[in-house]
Amino acid sequence: MQSTILDPTLSETLASAEHSGYKLVIANKNYSSWSMRPWVAMTAFGIPFQEIRIPLDQPETGNKIAMYSSSGRVPVLVTRETTIWDSLAICEYLAEQFQEKNMWPQDMVARALARSICAEMHSGFTGLRNAMTMNIRARLPGRGRSPEAQGDIGRICEIWETCLSNFGHHQFLFGDFSIADAYYAPVVTRFQTYGVFLAPALQAYADRVREHPAVAQWMREAEAETEVVERFEDWPE
Repeated sequence: MQSTILDPTLSETLASAEHSGYKLVIANKNYSSWSMRPWVAMTAFGIPFQEIRIPLDQPETGNKIAMYSSSGRVPVLVTRETTIWDSLAICEYLAEQFQEKNMWPQDMVARALARSICAEMHSGFTGLRNAMTMNIRARLPGRGRSPEAQGDIGRICEIWETCLSNFGHHQFLFGDFSIADAYYAPVVTRFQTYGVFLAPALQAYADRVREHPAVAQWMREAEAETEVVERFEDWPE
């Protein structure tokens, strides 16, 4: 589905941008929740792309990301026509380009809710992000239980319960796998890393997300990475 370029030179970057289709620029799969979202969405819906992985906290990380976007952040989607440097904007662009794939729920009410919960994830849950950073390889049960993180966990559980009960038919959040599930996939990995207890129905949902081929592939490749970013590893007891 996708090929990988690790730390390309500028000349290689410009050549590939000129002669091929979608290029998705991401960071470490073990640590980058923002990168995971569009990568999982594109992989799950069979949208071909070239993966360009730029590990974080390396001497040339900033310069290499700047080859693709002045924002200085990943993910970045490079197309023949434009560059998109925000995970939610990337997903919206793809949903418009591939309307036949139904990346959002087809029902209008469900689609509005799906966009709402993605926007909430996009802009919120800072307590969870700060106390329970993404680290797929790690197992840190019981860590990160700040009051703010606990509140965010409760809110996420509420969202999942609402979506699964009203639209999910006990499968994914809106029945079929959608952008909404891709958006909450990094949370599923966090809950596994930190040993968050979930009610049986929610744990079953989390299991289904982890077992989805696109999510499972990302997690396998995250576990195979060798880079260690200390700021995501040094947590107090």
